[in-house]
Amino acid sequence: MKFGKKTAFAALIATAAIAVAGCSSNGGDAGSGDAGSGDEMYIALVSKGFQHQFWQAVKKGAEEKAAELGVRITFEGPAAETEVDAQLQMLQTAIDKKPAAIAYAALDPEACVPYLDKAKSAEIPVVYFDAPCDGDVGLSLAATDSKVAGALAAEHMAELIGGEGEVAIVGHSQINSTGVERRDGFVEKIESDYPDIEIVDIQYGDGDHLKSADIAKAMIAAHPDLKGIYGTNEGSAIGVVNAVNELGLEKGELTIIGFDSGAAQINAIKDGTMAGAITQDPIGIGAQVVQAAYDAANGDSVDEFYDTGSYWYDKNNLEDEDIAAVLYQ
Repeated sequence: MKFGKKTAFAALIATAAIAVAGCSSNGGDAGSGDAGSGDEMYIALVSKGFQHQFWQAVKKGAEEKAAELGVRITFEGPAAETEVDAQLQMLQTAIDKKPAAIAYAALDPEACVPYLDKAKSAEIPVVYFDAPCDGDVGLSLAATDSKVAGALAAEHMAELIGGEGEVAIVGHSQINSTGVERRDGFVEKIESDYPDIEIVDIQYGDGDHLKSADIAKAMIAAHPDLKGIYGTNEGSAIGVVNAVNELGLEKGELTIIGFDSGAAQINAIKDGTMAGAITQDPIGIGAQVVQAAYDAANGDSVDEFYDTGSYWYDKNNLEDEDIAAVLYQ
C-alpha cells in the first residue's frame, strides 16, 4: 500500500465496518472494546521503541486524544529500534487481545505482513503511524512526509556550507521507511539542486549514540575536507555531536544537521555544536493515529495519509511559538 497525501480511503471502509461487527462478538475478552456497545473501546498501539524522547511525545499525544475520545489505549515498543522480533511479539500480543483497532509503526515493513494479515482475518482494523507495513491491510498512515523533511535538511545544509563541498550522512536505518526516506529526500535534493556539493559517504548507526559517534569519527578521518554531516534521527545526530566533541573540533567547524528534537540536540544547537535540525510533530502524530483508529473502529472514513509536518529549527527560532510547540525535551 502506497500512502499518498490526504487521499480518502473509502474503498476500505467496508472492511472497517466489518471489523466493528467482529469486535462486537468478542465482548467477553478483557482486551476487546466494541465501538458500538456500551463498553469502553480499547485501541492497542505498538510503536518502534521507547529509547528516544520522540516516542514519549507520541505517547503523550496518543494519551491526550484517548482521554478526549473516552477510549482506553496501551502503548508499547521495544527497548531499541533494532529489536524487530520483540516488536513483532508485541504486535502478536496486541492481536490476541482483540482490540477495537490496532495502531502500528513498522520497524521492518516486510516482517510485519503475516502478522497484520492475522489482524485482518480477525477483522481488526489497522492504522499506521510514523512508518507503514507493506501489504494491503493498513487503512491510514499518520506521519511526517520524510522525503520532504530530508529535502528540507538538504536545503539548510547547502545554505550553511555555501553551496559547495563534501558532506556525509549518518543514517539510522536502511530498512524502515523513515530512515530510507529521510536519506533519499536529502540525497535527491542535493543531487538535483546543488551540483557543487558531493555526498562522500552514507553509513548507518541504528540510531545508537555510540555506533553513530564511531561512524562519524571514521568519516571525519577519511574525509579531511568534510564540511557537514546530516544525522537522520535523534540518536544519529547526537552520535555526530559526541564525535566532534571527542575529537576536540571547534564549535561550528563541521556543520551538523540533525533530525527530531530532545534536550541533547536543543542544547547542542544552543551551544553552537549543531547548526540546526528538523523536528516533527510527535504529539500530533500520536493524537492523529488514535483518532484514525477510533474512526476506523466505528466504520467511519479515514484519509490514507495524514502529513503532520516537518520544521527547521536553529538557535534563531527556538523560542518562536510555532517551533516551541513541536519541540520535545
